[in-house]
Amino acid sequence: MLSLIIVVLVTVAAGFIVWANDKRHTKYGMALPAGIATAVGALSWIIVIAAGFAYQPGLTWIPWILPMVLGTAAAVAASILLGRTRAQHDTLRLTAALRI
Repeated sequence: MLSLIIVVLVTVAAGFIVWANDKRHTKYGMALPAGIATAVGALSWIIVIAAGFAYQPGLTWIPWILPMVLGTAAAVAASILLGRTRAQHDTLRLTAALRI
């Protein structure tokens, strides 16, 4: 259970770091990458533990490292995708508003 707490804390921190380093972070909420990272990290931890990879010799890194990496990657992917699409939609809406 301690590994889940650490995974959640690390993925929340990674999500906030991803948000802070994104140049288009004003286009979406601050908690969105952190929430996505936490959800993916916790779900992957549950899947890894249920699959039986926990606490086996040579595989003890899987429930610790893999969920953290997956959660961080999900936060990066979400911020890239959302930042681009929101910027494009905002530009289109602003252009439409200025034409009136």
